[in-house]
Amino acid sequence: MNPTAYPHGTGGRPPDGAAVFVLDASGTVLECTTAAQTLTGRSGDELRGRPFADLTADPGAWPGPPGGTPAGPWTVHVTLSRRDGPPAGADADADAEVDVEVLPLPAAGEARFLLCAVPSEAGRRWSEDQALLRTLFAQSRIGLAIHDTGMRTIRANLGPEHFGAPRTAGSWAHAPGRHLRAILVPEDAAAVEERWRRVMETGEAVIDWEHSARRLYAPGRERMLSSSAFRLEDSHGRTVGVVAIFTDITEQTTARRRLALLHAAASRLGRILDVTRNAEELTGVLVPAFADLACVDLSDAVSQGRESAAFLPGTVLRRVAVAASDGVWPADTYRLGDTVRAREAESDALREGGTVLVSDMAAWREQLRIDPERLRLLFPGRATSALFVPLWARGHVLGVLGLWRTGDRPPFAEGDVPLVEEIASRAALSLENARRYTAELRTVESLQRSLLPPEDADLGAARTAGSYVPAGTAAGLGGCWYDVIPLSSARVAFVIGDVAGHGLAATATMGRLRTAVQTLADLDLSPEELLTHLDDLAIRLSAAEPRDTADGVVGTTCLYCVYDPVTGRCAMASAGHPAPVLAGPGGDMRPVELSPGPALGVGGMPFEPVELRLAPGSVLAFCTRDLAALHEDTAGAAAGGGGPSRPPHESVAAAVAAGRPPAEIGRAVLDHVLTEPPADDVALLVAEVRALPEDATAAWRFTADPTVVARARQLATDRLTDWGLEDLTFTTELIVSELVTNAVRYAGPPVELRLIRDRTLICEVSDPSQTQPHLRRARLTDEGGRGLFLVAQLAHRWGSRYTASGKTIWTEQPLDAPPGTPSPDLF
Repeated sequence: MNPTAYPHGTGGRPPDGAAVFVLDASGTVLECTTAAQTLTGRSGDELRGRPFADLTADPGAWPGPPGGTPAGPWTVHVTLSRRDGPPAGADADADAEVDVEVLPLPAAGEARFLLCAVPSEAGRRWSEDQALLRTLFAQSRIGLAIHDTGMRTIRANLGPEHFGAPRTAGSWAHAPGRHLRAILVPEDAAAVEERWRRVMETGEAVIDWEHSARRLYAPGRERMLSSSAFRLEDSHGRTVGVVAIFTDITEQTTARRRLALLHAAASRLGRILDVTRNAEELTGVLVPAFADLACVDLSDAVSQGRESAAFLPGTVLRRVAVAASDGVWPADTYRLGDTVRAREAESDALREGGTVLVSDMAAWREQLRIDPERLRLLFPGRATSALFVPLWARGHVLGVLGLWRTGDRPPFAEGDVPLVEEIASRAALSLENARRYTAELRTVESLQRSLLPPEDADLGAARTAGSYVPAGTAAGLGGCWYDVIPLSSARVAFVIGDVAGHGLAATATMGRLRTAVQTLADLDLSPEELLTHLDDLAIRLSAAEPRDTADGVVGTTCLYCVYDPVTGRCAMASAGHPAPVLAGPGGDMRPVELSPGPALGVGGMPFEPVELRLAPGSVLAFCTRDLAALHEDTAGAAAGGGGPSRPPHESVAAAVAAGRPPAEIGRAVLDHVLTEPPADDVALLVAEVRALPEDATAAWRFTADPTVVARARQLATDRLTDWGLEDLTFTTELIVSELVTNAVRYAGPPVELRLIRDRTLICEVSDPSQTQPHLRRARLTDEGGRGLFLVAQLAHRWGSRYTASGKTIWTEQPLDAPPGTPSPDLF
């Protein structure tokens, strides 16, 4: 039994089963407690007056009081002999081993010794308990505090140095009787006290509760504790307080937060291939977890997808992202979208790849020459410390990450630099990837747009408006196209197509196919014939491509439509492309009954044409298949409660009824269907057809008699006079004479002549022959062969096309051509 445990130990009642004896100087029992009967089996009356040595199993083992009176207590281990056997439930042995603690008493009275006899096993347990308490209160690795019911700290094992409180006149802030608010900031103290009261009221222990415990003497320094608390009860079960065991886990918490910050940076940065969004994600990761203010300044070249130039003093940067912990960016600092310039000192440090650490902004301000520009760049009014980190990627400085801490938050230190540099490195790589992606996106989009015709076209036969909407990603770009091709005899061809693949390869394929369509259109083929030739070209192109090329021509869709403003006839055929929408002049809408054939490159099936007769003012709307699919998605969302949805053809009909031009019709359709950038690029072509006036054409039919040549010249001259085109009379007479003469001489009847006054003067001569004319230069000795050469020199354009009954040779002359006569060199 520990001699200091009882009664001179830490206090508290004696262990269970302890008996107290009062002895005189000779060791005779003067008095004893009732517990003595339990140990000895004798009553108090029997014990009084007997030597204590007689109560032991071996009287010789009891040494009795030592010579002299010791200054302090001593302990003796003896075996007490029981007269009536062991207590109920004990071992069969009648003796009891006890530890006896002997305390000398003052010599003034008869009583000279006070003995406390405790069963050895109970005493050992009690001693262990007392040793445990002493050890807990003596160690300094784990905090231990006892609070009474009023939340006053009545006992603690840690000294003031653990709470940042200097010892003053032998007392400190956490002395017994003080509340937690004497050592912790008010909000942290209130949270802890509220939790401990709940433990006392409910008796439910708290285990490993992590909470803030910032010291009142250092409120800006973060401090985290892990605490466990238990209710304390006395021997009667009454609540006397709560004991709290706590450890400082600030370093572990800081490490966890750093790992969490790195994980957040790894998971959030680089998910989106957009430079600005990546910069915003970077500031969002760091604020408020690491800093109170953050900004990202990038060079304009990087934000636009170009290569970053050398980071020199005065380099123009643009602030593309900002973040503040309170949501309010300081008004005295450059704001989002402003252009900033780094000075020479900052540029040199950042260009060398080093992070600029400013632990004390006030001291740094004194070292630098401050002007308004530098003040707005580096010194937010409430900042206390700063970090400026270069965003390096692949050997280039893309920009600068600026971080500031404000208020009572601990300033940035050297230990923060590796963490922020790791995050900045990830961010810079994400920004560089986004920059390269932006460059590729813009390259593909620029190439795609360069291969498309102008958006608006105003021809004699139609007024058109084309719209191309690029995809939101580079993977979806490339492949869609539309075209408006002027044909002979004032006719016009409308084309729309969609290449099966995406990217640069699909854009290149689109350019090849569009060029092929324009070349085939110049032959004045019917729609089904043109698609047949185009399909054969697609098969040959796909055969020449590598087998693993995904962006081939096989699967490309195309619709080809030809409109004649003289007759109002419209013919079209489709290679796997959706039929256009047709709206009448009054807005009445009806679908075009067109059966699309197979996509290009598939082969095996003919392309079925369809012919329509369009009234002047009718509108044809051609769209790519992805635009139709987007409408279906929009309609499905509306059916699920997302609002009303109107099909594109209804938008076309409503716009036509309102008299809106093709450009506005196209915008109305796209605004209705496209609520965000599409996954695949889409194209839309809207054409409002026109009809030539009846007096704008004149046609005659002749026999195959040479005398009709003169009459044909005269009829043409009279008509030009009626139209007020006398300046074109001479050249037109020559053209009519040569073409009609050739038809009469080589083709036979009937010979037809037609003049069309559009934006050019068109002259056509048709005959039943299928032989196409060939232009050649006649030798000086040749008597003929100069007719077609002469026609080619006089006309602005000329050509020949097959018809169902033969061929037609046509010429075009601009109406505003200056008057003149053919050069003598032509003859």
